[in-house]
Amino acid sequence: MNEMFKKAIADGASDIHIKAGDFVRARVDGELTPLTDQKVSHAQVRELALKLIPHEQDRARIDEIMDYDCAWGLPGLGRFRVTIFRQCGVLSIIMRIIPLEIPTFSDLRLPPVLEEIAKAERGLILVTGVTGSGKSSTVAAIIGYINRNMKKHIITLENPIEFLHRDLNSSVTQRDVGFDTESFASGLRSGLRQDPDVMLIGEMRDKETIDTALKAAETGHLVISTVHTKNAVQTLSRLIAEFRPEEQEIVRSRLAETVRAVISQRLLPTLKGEGRVVAVEVMLITGTIRDCIVDPERMEEIIDLIEEGREQYGSQTFDQHLMELVREGLVDFELAKAAANSPSDFDLKWNLLGGSEAGAETGTEIGGFTA
Repeated sequence: MNEMFKKAIADGASDIHIKAGDFVRARVDGELTPLTDQKVSHAQVRELALKLIPHEQDRARIDEIMDYDCAWGLPGLGRFRVTIFRQCGVLSIIMRIIPLEIPTFSDLRLPPVLEEIAKAERGLILVTGVTGSGKSSTVAAIIGYINRNMKKHIITLENPIEFLHRDLNSSVTQRDVGFDTESFASGLRSGLRQDPDVMLIGEMRDKETIDTALKAAETGHLVISTVHTKNAVQTLSRLIAEFRPEEQEIVRSRLAETVRAVISQRLLPTLKGEGRVVAVEVMLITGTIRDCIVDPERMEEIIDLIEEGREQYGSQTFDQHLMELVREGLVDFELAKAAANSPSDFDLKWNLLGGSEAGAETGTEIGGFTA
C-alpha cells in the first residue's frame, strides 16, 4: 500500500479512492485512473481502515462506523485527509493528499492582493468554492504567510487537521475538532480565552458557528474560514440564509462590518493537459459594497462593483481572471466560458475585446492545490 501511495503522489494525484470490488483509483488532473491491476477485497479495505484510524477507541468500533474523518501521515511523503464510510454495507475510503510543505501564494498562482488581505488585523476572511476547488491550499497559504511574516498567536480548528504548521515568527495552535475540542462552535468559544490574534475555522457549517465567528471578528480578531459556495454573492446570501428572517437584517449589518474579503475559486484543467490552474474571484469590502450587503435589493450590484474595483483595489471577478487565463494560453476558451459567472456575458466581452480563442503560449508553471 505504501508503494501505491508513493506512486499516487509521484503522479500528482489529489485523491485516492479505495472501494471493495474495484481497482484502487487516483484522481490525476481531475480524472480518476486505476492505480492497481487487481481489485481490492472488503477484508483489505477493512485492514487498511484499521491502520488509518488514529484512536484505539475508534478502531474498536470499526464495524459500527458509517462516516468517519481523520488525518494520516506517511513519513517523508505527505499527509492524507481520510474519509472512511460505508457503501452497500461495506467500508470504502477516500484519501485526499496533503503536501508536507506549506504552499505560498506564488506556488498556487494566487493574485498578489492576497498578501494585503492576509495583513488584516481583524475581521472575517472567507475562502469559498465547491468541493475540490483548492480551498484548503489557499487557507494554508494565508496562514503560512502570517506565520512567516508576523508575530501572532494563530489558533486553527479543523476536522481533521490537514496542513501541519511549524511555529515560525508566529505561534500556531492546531486543534482537531472531535478530539481536541467537542465542536467548531465550542472550540471557537474557548479559543477566544486563549489570547488569539488569528483564528482559522475549518468550515462555516451552521448558524452557531457563523454567529460565534462574527462575534470573534467583532471583538478585534482576524477570523479565516471556508464556505462551500460558488462566488462572493452566493457566499453572503448563504450565510444570511442560515438565520431566521427576523434576524437577517442585523446579520447583514454584522457581515457588512466584519467581512474584509471573500476569495472564491475554481480549478480548471490546463490547455496542455499539464495539471490544473486556479481561477479566482476576489471581493474586497469597500464602502459601496458594504451598503449593498446591508440592502438586499442591491446585492446584485456587487459583481459589477468587484469588476470596477480591479485597478483601484485589486479585486477581480471570475470572468476577468478567466479571460486572462485564456489569453495566456493556460485554459481552453470554451472551458473558461462554461466556468464563468455568466457564460453569455463572457462570450460577448471576449468578442468585443477582439480576443483570440487560442490565446498566447506561455511557460507559466501551474500551482498545486489541496481542496
